[in-house]
Amino acid sequence: MSAVAATPFDFPSFSPRAPWWGADLQTVRSVLMRQRYRPEDHPQKLMRFRMPDATGDVLHATLNRPEEPAGNLPLAVLVHGLTGCVESHYMRATAAVLLRRGMRVLRVNLRGAGPSRPFCQEQYHAGRTEDLRSVLAQIPEPLTRSGIVLVGYSLGANVTLKLLGEGTPAGVVAAAAVSAPIDLAETSRRMMSRRNFFYHRRVVARMKEEVLGMPIPEHYKAAVREVRNCHEFDDRFTAPRNGWRSADEYHQVNSAVRFMGGIKVPTLVIHALDDPWIPADAYLGFDWSSNPKLTPLLPRGGGHVGFHGAGADPWHDQCLLKFLEAVVGPIGEATVPLSAAARAG
Repeated sequence: MSAVAATPFDFPSFSPRAPWWGADLQTVRSVLMRQRYRPEDHPQKLMRFRMPDATGDVLHATLNRPEEPAGNLPLAVLVHGLTGCVESHYMRATAAVLLRRGMRVLRVNLRGAGPSRPFCQEQYHAGRTEDLRSVLAQIPEPLTRSGIVLVGYSLGANVTLKLLGEGTPAGVVAAAAVSAPIDLAETSRRMMSRRNFFYHRRVVARMKEEVLGMPIPEHYKAAVREVRNCHEFDDRFTAPRNGWRSADEYHQVNSAVRFMGGIKVPTLVIHALDDPWIPADAYLGFDWSSNPKLTPLLPRGGGHVGFHGAGADPWHDQCLLKFLEAVVGPIGEATVPLSAAARAG
């Protein structure tokens, strides 16, 4: 059940699938369960995007094409979250869902993430929109002829919303943001809270692992090794590395909530009010009526990029399909059924 007014879209209501009750089980389910979605069962191609700066950094992405394309549908471009990559469970799930509906899908590794890491000197962050804008501009025209749909998750969702608020990239016709930390300062404080001790320890360890595996100056590596929490990571690495005085300035400048009023394409914003990582206050305090291009979908449950409910596909992907059918046209029936193994669990 949504916490906001009814929308013109026929979204299903969210009810957690047994036994995954509560925010934490919803959040960790995809990590605990065996990966069920296989976008690689569809034709797959590696794509490279050189960044137009002096670094020579190259972002890697994976393009999947459906076996049976369904008409002139937009290209879906998926953007991962913090310490994620093209192989993150949510990226694979959405890709498989859209591929079954006949859509082409490009999963992007942000700068320094996943397969992009060996080819980058710099690192992605929550406000690095210029990289995503550059990728979109470099996609070959035959792939974007019917438009682009941007879908971001967690940190990648903040990047997506900020990018759209700064100015719609050419070809983008719709977007979706799932579990975006639209207020970075509040998210940082929540992550460091006592109830998130184990999450926080794991996330900081993975952030440090990412950075320490890159060819960055030794003084930054020394600072990162001493980091104890996510605020220190942003204060000692992310902010100075990117020209901000402090973590507080980095958070203030790059929080998507500052840009959402300027979004000019239909955008679905999904966030669970019980998300253990990202407070709901910024969502509940935002004036959604000020921008009719935004469609907020704020269920009471679902965790962080969880939304494991009824049906074979994650609830947020079911809602994404409903949204796309309304704003870009019919998506069509699934062209490839899920296997029995994928339907289980």
